[in-house]
Amino acid sequence: MPIPGAPPDLSPEQAAVFQAIEGTREHIFVTGRAGTGKSTLLEYLAWHTAKQLVVCAPTGVAALNVGGQTIHSLFRLPIGVIADHELDQPDPVRKLLNTIDTLVIDEVSMVNADLLDAIDRSLRQARQRKDEAFGGVQIVLFGDPFQLAPVPGDPEERAYFADRYASMWFFDARVWDETELRIYELGTIHRQHELEFKQLLTAVRHGEVTVEMGRRLNEVGGRTPPAEGAITLATTNGTVTRINTRELARLPGAKRTAVAEINGDFGGRAFPADERLELKVGAQVMFLRNDTGGDGRWVNGTIGEVVKIAETVAVEVDGERHEVLPSTWERYRYSYSPATKTLSKDVVAEFIQFPLRLAWAVTIHKSQGKSYDRAIIDLGPRTFAPGQTYVALSRLTALEGLYLTRPLRPSDVIVDDAVRRFMERATAIPAISASAP
Repeated sequence: MPIPGAPPDLSPEQAAVFQAIEGTREHIFVTGRAGTGKSTLLEYLAWHTAKQLVVCAPTGVAALNVGGQTIHSLFRLPIGVIADHELDQPDPVRKLLNTIDTLVIDEVSMVNADLLDAIDRSLRQARQRKDEAFGGVQIVLFGDPFQLAPVPGDPEERAYFADRYASMWFFDARVWDETELRIYELGTIHRQHELEFKQLLTAVRHGEVTVEMGRRLNEVGGRTPPAEGAITLATTNGTVTRINTRELARLPGAKRTAVAEINGDFGGRAFPADERLELKVGAQVMFLRNDTGGDGRWVNGTIGEVVKIAETVAVEVDGERHEVLPSTWERYRYSYSPATKTLSKDVVAEFIQFPLRLAWAVTIHKSQGKSYDRAIIDLGPRTFAPGQTYVALSRLTALEGLYLTRPLRPSDVIVDDAVRRFMERATAIPAISASAP
């Protein structure tokens, strides 16, 4: 009998990677283009593994999305460059780290080399296995370096990385000089189905866009966008706030504000939704998580229009009206139980709010992991981060849903040289053959 709320069954290639994780002690990097089901596989792994598994992520929101804990909280690491500084490990942390069989790090592309080396050193120290990479713990990494990059620090931190590492990226951490990282690349794209669009996205991902490809994207994107029902994906928070504030002010009627209920220690203000959600009837909104009722009425990223605000919020999606109730996001913390000698994952905080956000516009960064049928891509005067254009374009389910505020230029397609070097020299194993002898 299926478990309520459990993730769906895996595709053959996802199942093969699951078996590779579950059946070996190898360090594994699960990657793949946008929409290939990395998140689905991670969720399935968390539900079905027989190992003592801990999930963590570099940011609070990323950790919430995967039901894990932030790296810094889990390991009690200081913020900033850690280098060779002494690591303080209270007894509960040391005991917890000793119980882990497999450590999963999601959104690993945002983890810098210094932090990954600190994780390695923490595990060796806690487990008193100084000569074994990660203290004998299996490391499983999820992410796509063609999408998200580690955030550069101040000039001193940049100078530190330039002196010590080939790059800031996780794959240039020193620990990989001592152990192997095996790569499994998911190849089946579940978000898009048109061959032409898949080929265009692959070219953008790898920075290999031809003149003809650019012309095709601009031809489709140059059409007049629809008056409603399309979301704008922009490069900056300022642009997004301006668009959402302007459009909300244009609607008649008074604003209604839903204030989130926050219980426990949520750790700063890295909330998964707005603490104060301002809405009006007629507002364009985006759902921030899948329908937890199990009916699949909406998914994370679905766009709708507010048609009534009362104790619940009524949202119309494709002509169908849905009553939306507040959702609860739980913040977890792992702990060690001396009685059972096992890990437990405890809820330490709750954030309760309607799973909605104003959605005339959203930043490209916050669109990560979401799918849209139609979107207006606003790259501003220029793109400024590797992978930014690819992330924006790959949110779309079909080429026909693409609208551009200006034509794409070759300078908009940026691929980090370090990523290109790593992915070219690595032997990416097609996931479908992962279980082959």
